[in-house]
Amino acid sequence: CAAVRCSRGKGRDGFTGIMSFTLDESLWLARSGFDDVLLAYPSADRAGYAELAADPKLAAAVTVMTDDPAQLDLIDASRAGGGEVVRVCLELDTSLRLFGGRVRVGARRSPLHSPAQVAEFARAVARRPGFRVVGVMAYEGHVAGVGDAVAGRPLRSRAVRLMQAAARRELAGRRAAVVAAVREVVPDLEFVNGGGTGSVQHTAAEGAVTEIAAGSGLYVPRLFDNYTSFRGRPSALFALPVVRRPGVGVVTVLGGGYPASGAAGADRLPVPYLPEGLRYDPQEGPGEVQTPLLGPPADDLLIGDKVWFRHAKAGELCERFDALHLVEGDA
Repeated sequence: CAAVRCSRGKGRDGFTGIMSFTLDESLWLARSGFDDVLLAYPSADRAGYAELAADPKLAAAVTVMTDDPAQLDLIDASRAGGGEVVRVCLELDTSLRLFGGRVRVGARRSPLHSPAQVAEFARAVARRPGFRVVGVMAYEGHVAGVGDAVAGRPLRSRAVRLMQAAARRELAGRRAAVVAAVREVVPDLEFVNGGGTGSVQHTAAEGAVTEIAAGSGLYVPRLFDNYTSFRGRPSALFALPVVRRPGVGVVTVLGGGYPASGAAGADRLPVPYLPEGLRYDPQEGPGEVQTPLLGPPADDLLIGDKVWFRHAKAGELCERFDALHLVEGDA
């Protein structure tokens, strides 16, 4: 499930390209006609790198993510004679570090945290033949991907809002300093990517950022119910058929145990959405092979009817199903 990259002053209607998950997906998108694909994560796909380095069209369309010289070594070792220049994006660690680094808030991603570290890595890439630095990415997952209005947890929600305010202030200054340091090495830097659905309005206010990736917000999965800064209409659902009617006020659907990644908890589970009023059996929850649902609407459902669910996350929905069907209007 790729994310859309929204750019200020670039591209058609503000959209400039696509952000992808794997190198294989990136190459598939490039072969399908997309000419601006940013691979969001480092890859160890040797066969994919060999294909990338051997094809001028693919090499011009795909930008790979790096934060370690060992990743460059792997790419070079995978070239198999391919001489195309590989476009490189450098990833900045955005985590908030407090009390001299003893407290760390944010995802464990890149080892590059300071402007000096990122600039030195940019110089290391620039010195190597076959690579060209074209961008910097800094994804503030602890701001964009953490809800600040969790139902029933007011103290936690307030703590998250305070943390995120501090993190935004710290990162805005550090990100600008990183970009300035990298531009001293790479004056023609093409883009600076940041943010996500949950931080669009804040990240867009930073002058150093040229584009923002927004993927989950297009689907509005259930985790976005916990944000004060974002309100959307759920647009991606999956349906499960009713296969049993065990009793009054109960139906059973086939499958359903599709939890989302992250720290385990009830907020990682899909939720029944339509018809309204259905809930899980607290003794069973969503099951691997079947899921009982309770509530008055169950009595109106027949064998073969469908119950629609919202997934907790957007991209992981696409890992469960082969295709998404677009419905426009009443069609």
